[in-house]
Amino acid sequence: MQRIAVFPGSFDPITRGHESVIKRALPLFDRLIVAIGENGDKNTFFPLDCRLKWLHQIFEQESRITIKTYTGLTIDFCRSEKAGFILRGLRTSADFEFERGIGQMNKMMYPDVETVFLLCAPEYASLSSSIVRDIIRHKGDVSQFVPEGIIL
Repeated sequence: MQRIAVFPGSFDPITRGHESVIKRALPLFDRLIVAIGENGDKNTFFPLDCRLKWLHQIFEQESRITIKTYTGLTIDFCRSEKAGFILRGLRTSADFEFERGIGQMNKMMYPDVETVFLLCAPEYASLSSSIVRDIIRHKGDVSQFVPEGIIL
């Protein structure tokens, strides 16, 4: 059986921290689905087509990575993709507490899916998409915080 993982997020925008978690997770899985969750209640900064384009651009050379979008519960998306794992990156203890609650609820709804946590690389512990968006709003340079080749 293939080890398929889903790495869900809004990627608004994708950061070097996201990229690092994805690349470091590749040896653990046969296939990794980077999935942009579409949440009608959440206003995104960048349009979906931009976020999809960036993800395809960054990971175009990696045949084991698939880029998809979904609506609804992540656990239902995992079931539809026959994924046995949800991958989450952790920066802080607050991230752990938040993700642990979601992971436990997912486990109750669908016991066959395991949540796997990867600690972020230390250099990305303070990096988040919301910080990057704030720098952009104030006309700052974010090139060191987003994957190479991404122009915002």
